[in-house]
Amino acid sequence: MGNPKAFLDIHRQEAGYRPIHDRIHDFGEVEQTLNTRERKLQASRCMDCGVPFCHWACPLGNKPPEWNDALYKGEWELAYRLLNATNPFPEFTGRICPALCEKACVLNLVEHEPTTNREDEAAITETAFREGYITPRIDIKRNGKKVAVIGAGPAGLAAANDLNLMGYSVTVFEKAEAAGGLLRYGIPNFKLNKAIIDRRLRLLEEEGIEFRYGEAVESVATLSQLAEQYDAIVIATGTPTARDLNIPGRELKGVHFALELLAQQNRVLAGMEFSKDERITAKGKDVLVIGGGDTGSDCIGTAHRQGCKSVTQIEIMPKPVDGPVDPNNPWPNFPRTLKTTSSHEEGCTRRWNINTLEFLGKDGRLEGIKVQEIDWKPNPKGGRPLMVEKGKPEIIKAELVLLAMGFLKPEHPEYPKNVFVCGDAKNGASLVVRALASGKETAKEVNEFLKK
Repeated sequence: MGNPKAFLDIHRQEAGYRPIHDRIHDFGEVEQTLNTRERKLQASRCMDCGVPFCHWACPLGNKPPEWNDALYKGEWELAYRLLNATNPFPEFTGRICPALCEKACVLNLVEHEPTTNREDEAAITETAFREGYITPRIDIKRNGKKVAVIGAGPAGLAAANDLNLMGYSVTVFEKAEAAGGLLRYGIPNFKLNKAIIDRRLRLLEEEGIEFRYGEAVESVATLSQLAEQYDAIVIATGTPTARDLNIPGRELKGVHFALELLAQQNRVLAGMEFSKDERITAKGKDVLVIGGGDTGSDCIGTAHRQGCKSVTQIEIMPKPVDGPVDPNNPWPNFPRTLKTTSSHEEGCTRRWNINTLEFLGKDGRLEGIKVQEIDWKPNPKGGRPLMVEKGKPEIIKAELVLLAMGFLKPEHPEYPKNVFVCGDAKNGASLVVRALASGKETAKEVNEFLKK
């Protein structure tokens, strides 16, 4: 720890976002960066705690005290080596991770001003790329065994990366036209520029990983054939089934899953063309987003950039606690408090305790949504609270509804012993950082299995 008093003298400083009037007109990344001097000062605030709860909270086991100290001292290459020792793709998490480590930071308990680990992580990685510290590892000694990875999302890429470095010949099968999974087809460009993904993919290819796009492995028969051709298979297909809302009017034109909008918009930005009938757009429309999570927030930001008239976001659950402290989930656990994103700041009416009853339309097109305000009451029999109606139903005007209510955990048949499942496909929808950790853990399991 280079400056033991920095956390007393230096306040937390975030890079912040581009001005709203500027950023809503394009899909460029909204987050700004600090200059080198300010970034080093932020890294100096890390106290190198005797018990580093940041390390405990991170699914990857990242060690912020070590790389923050190197960053403060200007040892950028060392900082990256320390960071990359636990995190295979810090350029991703440095942009989109909710930073479980920061919520567990001792400074978050004391002053609610945790070390800026996520931003420091991004700065370290971008400097490493810019200065040429990151180069393909081409001296990998091959062991003669082959592994197939099905799915090129975060978990699949993490598993493929580690297995490749262990010496296995890795082939990644991806049903889409490019790798990344939700990194590419779920997260908007204004949070993660897709050139960042492509930069890492070039490295992985140069290191020997083979990517085969447009090849879906969805049947047990196809999987069984692969299991005979490869020494092991890793299934990392994520959670492809979104939670639906099967109420009257679901068939109306204008009701879509969130990823239908998000994936299409990202494909448009990549140069793909869609017909007028295929195109999903919020331009000139009143938009309703159902679901209060990150995916719903991404829909709000996308709707603004497409030129919507208005955006309303509703959530069936109660409004989270406002402020830094969650009495029901105290430090060092992640607080379930009200989250206001850059997309919310761009303009959005937010409502909680709202149940959706019916989609309303005319001539097959959506015109509005009937909703009901509710309360949650304790269940006298225990278990899940009871939903009770409050007031009269009302109608929210909207020509576009986006369903952002999460995803269903996949169910898997019994696979051969050389087939492994990881990431969201195994655990259900979760964070990118958890998917990366699961991919790395599965790579270890595959290695142990094949070494027997």
